[in-house]
Amino acid sequence: MQSVSTRPVAAISGAASGIGLALATLYAQRGVRVIAGYYPADPHDPAEAAAHIEAAGGEAHWLPLDVASTPSVDAFIAAGLAHFGRLDYAIANAGILRRAAIEEMSDARWEAMLNVDLSGVMRLFRAAAPHLGAGASLVAVSSIAGGVYGWQDHAHYAAAKAAVPGLCRSLAVELAARGIRCNAVIPGLIETPQSLDAENSLGPAGLAQAASAIPLGRVGRADEVARVIAFLTSEESSYLTGQSVIVDGGLTVRWPE
Repeated sequence: MQSVSTRPVAAISGAASGIGLALATLYAQRGVRVIAGYYPADPHDPAEAAAHIEAAGGEAHWLPLDVASTPSVDAFIAAGLAHFGRLDYAIANAGILRRAAIEEMSDARWEAMLNVDLSGVMRLFRAAAPHLGAGASLVAVSSIAGGVYGWQDHAHYAAAKAAVPGLCRSLAVELAARGIRCNAVIPGLIETPQSLDAENSLGPAGLAQAASAIPLGRVGRADEVARVIAFLTSEESSYLTGQSVIVDGGLTVRWPE
């Protein structure tokens, strides 16, 4: 049923865990309604995620979403619009992370990564853009790996994440005449289900070890990145577009020792 509420609506990909869930919860606390995309093949339970939103007093419409599929993304946005009747923000957060040395980098592995972590961003923004008006905002989640640093055994991931800010800069220029802003967030070492995966990422031990290299002395939390994204979609950042905001506890400005 279409709502007549004038409260803003945000579409979030990858909303069932990590930064996406933290953002959906934060939006719930701030009165922003959420079109929440989840990937059915992931182990994260959307019902459990929905409980977080309800506990925060929010309203979310949960929909299956595969950002590697144009029909899935288009259906996600269409269903969200049918439910809420408007769209104000689109946050491209969904992504995958796989370890692969260059000698093992098949075309299939390379293309699968870029299809989700880069083309998936484009698909969400492409589907959302026709429905956005003045004051709307797009935000994509990049990564310190690729966005700033290189990362061994993750060239495909880093290449995709490095391209995300370029996509956002171009869309910032393209959509500015319509009053639509587009920015990227570059998280540093953030504790999420993805970074806790020891097979494809640092894992708990790696994160704990990395904390000593961060000036603030710890890895970040998903809610700390979520607050930056919420800022970028708010009126408080109304003159900020085409930028890449690094959220890393000072890691990238630390003097090497």
